[in-house]
Amino acid sequence: MYDMNHLNRIKAFQAKLRRKQIDAFLVSQPFNRRYLSGYTAKDHGIAESSGALFVPARGDALLLTDFRYQTQAQQETDLRVKLYKRGLLSLLSSLIKQHEVNVFGFESHYTLHSIGLKLINLAEKQKVVLKPCLNMIEQMRIIKDQDELELIRKSVRLNEQVFSSVFKNLKAGMREIDIAAKIENQMRIAGAEAPSFETIVAAGKNGAMPHACPGPDSIDSKDSVTIDMGLILNGYCSDMTRNFTLGKPAVRYRELHRVVRKAQLAGLAKVKAGIPACDVDKAAREVISEAGYGKYFGHSLGHGVGLEVHEEPRVSPKSRQKLKPGMVITIEPGIYLPDWGGIRLENMVVVTEDGAELLNTDTTWLDI
Repeated sequence: MYDMNHLNRIKAFQAKLRRKQIDAFLVSQPFNRRYLSGYTAKDHGIAESSGALFVPARGDALLLTDFRYQTQAQQETDLRVKLYKRGLLSLLSSLIKQHEVNVFGFESHYTLHSIGLKLINLAEKQKVVLKPCLNMIEQMRIIKDQDELELIRKSVRLNEQVFSSVFKNLKAGMREIDIAAKIENQMRIAGAEAPSFETIVAAGKNGAMPHACPGPDSIDSKDSVTIDMGLILNGYCSDMTRNFTLGKPAVRYRELHRVVRKAQLAGLAKVKAGIPACDVDKAAREVISEAGYGKYFGHSLGHGVGLEVHEEPRVSPKSRQKLKPGMVITIEPGIYLPDWGGIRLENMVVVTEDGAELLNTDTTWLDI
């Protein structure tokens, strides 16, 4: 239900529009729409929307949708709901006139080219300036408020509970795809809305692919097993990766696991408000490079997590963005050897003024 958090976010966004001299803005990205309004309907892809927000720089924002979502929209938000019976663009045309809009902003990163052409045509007819904008709301979402942080903590706790319930019943000979199905089924039973991404279960050489898809391969007791999983609870995502063997770990596994764990601790120790994200990545990457496996760690150290499982900030070698209190990020170094497999360890943390709050408590992956 709509609450003061959403109202305050709308007001903050309107202030941003006024600073940028934008008279009204169309919010079409579903997570941004939810962030500002509380409306939870999902889009069936970018080409089939369940609605949009029309946010004037002054006055009341409107939730625009069609008959299919009318009841849900009215139940989930206190914004006035307007239905478009002849399509969204027709309704926008009348709203632009009604609000005397001169400059109209839209999310250029979440607009199909075909829709963009129609917006250009609409702008020409209405004699308004069409202003494409990038990440206007995403930048607001980077810093989580206390309510959001508590929802993320609950999502992380439930994710760990699901992992624990499945892990204790794992045995050699089970198939990757069956384990992934058990995990996602348990998520639903435990109360999650959905997985926050397709669960990764990768054993043996399959683990050398960071985003491996679970297949029919059976797991050997000597295999390195990677499980990367996350769930959505009350709209907020969790994301963690655990690595283990189902039998006694071999010497090579122990060696690689310890390097990755050392890298993770180095990255975690670097997290602090004011530190550039690239420095956190560098701290972990140097550990892996010094151990001789630098070329086998090819992805970024981490990413932001919130309403989306991958959002800003990016913790990568290229990111100069400075960390701020309230950011939620992952720390997930890995080593991927094509002829052997891979090891990745991932936890989530909240950036604080003087360090980081570790959100994960599960220690299964330490038992090697």
